[in-house]
Amino acid sequence: MRNFTPIDHAARVSAIRSLLGAGDLGLDALLFTDYNDIRWLTGFTGSNGWVVVRPNQAVLGTDTRYGERAAAETEGSDVEILAIQHRSELHRALIKAAGAGTVGLDARSTTHAQWKQLAVDMSLASVDSIVGTAREVKDFAEMERIEAAATAADAALQEVEPLLFGTSDLPLTEADIRDELEYRMRRHGADDRSYETIVAAGPDHAARPHHEVGRRTIVEGDTVVIDVGALVEGYHSDMTRSYVIGEPTAQQRDIYELVQASQTAGLAALQPGATAAAVDSACRAVFVEAGYADWYLHGTGHGVGLQIHESPFHSQASNDVIQVGNVVTVEPGLYRGGFGGFRIEDLAAVTADGHRVLTHHPKRPFNTSFST
Repeated sequence: MRNFTPIDHAARVSAIRSLLGAGDLGLDALLFTDYNDIRWLTGFTGSNGWVVVRPNQAVLGTDTRYGERAAAETEGSDVEILAIQHRSELHRALIKAAGAGTVGLDARSTTHAQWKQLAVDMSLASVDSIVGTAREVKDFAEMERIEAAATAADAALQEVEPLLFGTSDLPLTEADIRDELEYRMRRHGADDRSYETIVAAGPDHAARPHHEVGRRTIVEGDTVVIDVGALVEGYHSDMTRSYVIGEPTAQQRDIYELVQASQTAGLAALQPGATAAAVDSACRAVFVEAGYADWYLHGTGHGVGLQIHESPFHSQASNDVIQVGNVVTVEPGLYRGGFGGFRIEDLAAVTADGHRVLTHHPKRPFNTSFST
């Protein structure tokens, strides 16, 4: 039974209203159309809606399919609900709620066509999403849900790992392992999977960082990458473990140990005030020094919360700075067609003195009981 700390949506709405009321933004209202921003702000989880916040009022507009749901989910948040059946009437309600004056909207949360349509009836100003920025720093209630999601994925992998290593005796496919993981995550309290679970096996599939699971049978000698996460009350987890089925070759051992060393370096660099690019560089330097830079095909990690991929992003192109309260992955990997690949990923919460790892399933890449 879940007993999470309630998320204080009323405080979030009040903070945005106060920010507008202070006049520092130079705006009369803020419009939110991104569904993740709307959920974070109000608690509403529907797939159609908008929120207008003014200094003295917050209004959520949606269609009549979601009227009762919106009222229940936003109870206590001091948000007025408008549930209107017809799209044209809902649009007119939006214009009325926004009122006269300048309305701030994050251009990234809407299409060009939608922006043009709104601009006919209101004075829009492009602003970075205040809610989107606030979402990067998780509060205690959000941490509880993310940790619960990580715990569900840990427990599922703990149960499925023996099936993976037993595939030499009882052949299983990538899809078999995926299905077991997703079923068991739900049994351990998850609402759903966090994303398309990755089970990538063999010299070709494991060389693809985002392989789509297929019906290939996992066989002895394969490298296997399992990327698995759970979803709890809208919050995601993310974890990757890698394996060799049967006795590993010397090359497989060496490559795995190199990835492990890279991840250790990345976690050591993860601390408040560090740049996200520095975390990426710490991982990447290990591969460069060993001569495997061209086997590293992606960035080192990303933020996790209401979205599986959100700021900050660990890459050489990133300008993000790590803050206390960020929840991020550190996930270096090496991949090569004909060899396969390895990735090791943990989810970590940034703390005042460094970080705290949230994914606890042990890293057990080798099981040599099938040696010949």
